[in-house]
Amino acid sequence: MLDFTLMSHNGEQFTLSKIAEPIVLFFYPRDDTPGCTIENQDFARLSPEFKKAGYEVIGISRDSIKSHCKFAEKFSLPFKLLSDEDETVCSLFDVMKEKNMYGKKVRGIERSTFIIDTHQNIIKEWRKVTVPNHAQEVLEFVKNT
Repeated sequence: MLDFTLMSHNGEQFTLSKIAEPIVLFFYPRDDTPGCTIENQDFARLSPEFKKAGYEVIGISRDSIKSHCKFAEKFSLPFKLLSDEDETVCSLFDVMKEKNMYGKKVRGIERSTFIIDTHQNIIKEWRKVTVPNHAQEVLEFVKNT
């Protein structure tokens, strides 16, 4: 059973073991970068449908609360963004990977999404996510669960 507590951009503490509904937890590399912006906007656009299916959407990255606040406001993101600056939760989900960025090796978040039930069990995971149509694919999964 997984558990963690992190602060969200809206000033609330989020604790996995206290969730009342299943969640879509998506890890993304960085606020306000092209791929991450599209991914967050896709989840935001589909957010009402996730809610209708009984799921809460939550984004998580290593960015600061301040960065998350600016990002969420700029793009009117309707869900919580959790800050994992010390990579504790990223390590728990094993999403920190060595990546090749413009010929240079860097350590960063591998874009990943997890469906987690109210008992903190991962019921589905996507790793090495590519952004186009990903949020829609996740929505189709939760609708059929």
